[in-house]
Amino acid sequence: MKFGVLVFPGSNCDADCFNTIEQIGQPVRYVWHKETSLRGLDCVVVPGGFSFGDYLRCGAIAKQSPIMEEVRRFAAAGRPVIGICNGFQILTEAGLLPGALISNQSLQFVCKNQYLRVSNTRSPFTHLFRNGEVVEMPVAHHDGNYVADPGTLKELEDEGQIVFQYCDAEGRLTPESNPNGSVNNIAGIINRSRNVLGMMPHPDRCADALLGNTVGRKVFEGVLSKVGI
Repeated sequence: MKFGVLVFPGSNCDADCFNTIEQIGQPVRYVWHKETSLRGLDCVVVPGGFSFGDYLRCGAIAKQSPIMEEVRRFAAAGRPVIGICNGFQILTEAGLLPGALISNQSLQFVCKNQYLRVSNTRSPFTHLFRNGEVVEMPVAHHDGNYVADPGTLKELEDEGQIVFQYCDAEGRLTPESNPNGSVNNIAGIINRSRNVLGMMPHPDRCADALLGNTVGRKVFEGVLSKVGI
């Protein structure tokens, strides 16, 4: 399965994603944002960073890049797309995922390890986890506060599109365990077709045994097999 990692001016987690994909034994190449083709790729990763310096709004300029029109076609064809941190912001700005990411409630940059509850395993990205499993992944963002109107939020809940939520070590969704103020402690969602994932935590930063945590590999490995979805 061949992966492509998008690169925008200001991307800074493209190498992390690239290395993670190599570690799970899959071919991968970088895709510069001015390219116009994803030919030969089976999965696209939109990595974290500060695309175009986060001017205007995070992801607002990146969504205009030539490659994003191809990403829309790629996703519409049912192929998997993973957006991490700034990648999540870009996917919401591009209309590939509902809602928006705004400034953290604290108005401060948050960088730490964070507990997450896996709230739905019926997706290509989460089916290797157990439903309700608590995992730990790094977060690093200033604009990770997920918001959505009540109708969108209800649809996300009814359709099982909320896949990761911020929690404490016991899996409880508390205000204290929410690092950015996201509605319903939302840390990651999928689209209705379940082939597009957006998440603020970094699975690419917890996928190497040298770091003492490899749970993030499951997000990438999940798309290799869709058994049980």
